[in-house]
Amino acid sequence: VQLQASGGGLVQAGGSLRLSCAASGDTFRGYTIGWFRQTPKKEREFVAGTKWSAGTTYYADSVKGRFTISIDNARNVVYLQMNSLKPEDTAIYYCNTITGMSVGSWGQGTLVTVSS
Repeated sequence: VQLQASGGGLVQAGGSLRLSCAASGDTFRGYTIGWFRQTPKKEREFVAGTKWSAGTTYYADSVKGRFTISIDNARNVVYLQMNSLKPEDTAIYYCNTITGMSVGSWGQGTLVTVSS
């Protein structure tokens, strides 16, 4: 399955954005899908994840209570709703499949910039 992230942009601190991760070539069935982010100063880090069957979600401590991951299997899209954004959330956001300790190939990310 190929994944494409979109929905990034410029937002003020305290604002919200919703990112989308669209699948092509296959459905999400059987996969765990994760959102990751990377800045020039930090390694790519896990942000949030969900199993294809929904009901099970995972979050990094830094985004708990502010970000929500959801999956729409009918549309083959995974969303990341980001609220109460902070300047430190500024990064390129990627989505990918997660299998155990491995991830799939990285696609093009979407840039989120949070101004103070």
